[in-house]
Amino acid sequence: MSPEEVLAVARAGEKAGCKEALFSLGERPELRYPEHREWLGSRGYETTFEYLRDMCQLVLNETSLLPHANPGTMSEDEVAMLKPFNVSMGMMLESASDRLMNPGEAHHLCPDKRPATRLATLEAAGRQRVPFTTGILIGIGETWEERIDALTAIRDVHLRFGHIQEVIVQNFRAKPETRFAARSEPEARDLARTASVARVLLGDQINVQVPPNLTPDAHELFLQAGINDWGGVSPVTLDHINPERPWPHLADLRNTTEREGFSLRERLAVYPEFVDTLEGPLRDRARQLGGDNGLVPTQEERW
Repeated sequence: MSPEEVLAVARAGEKAGCKEALFSLGERPELRYPEHREWLGSRGYETTFEYLRDMCQLVLNETSLLPHANPGTMSEDEVAMLKPFNVSMGMMLESASDRLMNPGEAHHLCPDKRPATRLATLEAAGRQRVPFTTGILIGIGETWEERIDALTAIRDVHLRFGHIQEVIVQNFRAKPETRFAARSEPEARDLARTASVARVLLGDQINVQVPPNLTPDAHELFLQAGINDWGGVSPVTLDHINPERPWPHLADLRNTTEREGFSLRERLAVYPEFVDTLEGPLRDRARQLGGDNGLVPTQEERW
């Protein structure tokens, strides 16, 4: 996307009442696609990270939105490059199993999926004190023990650095014309059981999310399993990772949440407990949008 296209989407989101600009992209595409490398070079950039940094800064300067970058694995220098212009960052661990790198498994020939590399990114973000979102992907051939290993690895990094703000428990959904188009998908109860294990392992210091658009008929089950977050729901863009899975209507999410005895509140891309770890303009912007409790004020609170 050109800077003009980035700003156009961000301003549409701002007009619709959004608070977050999510930057989600592939892993260093300039290394794989010569045309992307040429596109960057024609604009004076050597790497996608440099361009991403400037787009995050552009959105931060030109809109009221809070950037959240999700660019895949990162070195500590790359985390530091993005930090001044992002209230939080993210990258799914997916799995901590090297076995899934073997031929025939989900992560074969995907060096960026190597668990040690992904865990190093979590650690780099921790050393830079960046609020971070990560998670696991279930239904890709992992065992129950490997799911627990992945959740435990995330917990252990958080115990060292204290920066993991959210863990997503995401279910694999088969896509046509892909290598695993015929693979069976996890059932809702399997997903809920995994979310409940995540809640027990992670305690109450880390927020747990299940994406609501990937299993739209089991929201009550996930709330009962212990999740406390639905993630971002956009009125402007599709879920770019799963565009065939539309976002639920907020009214429906609110009704379901309230039936289970909870209230639905709008949060920022940085959770309330991490706002004070931000610096300078990022902290000021988050405090301005978040109110006294770090959550977006309701209509009644504004009055």
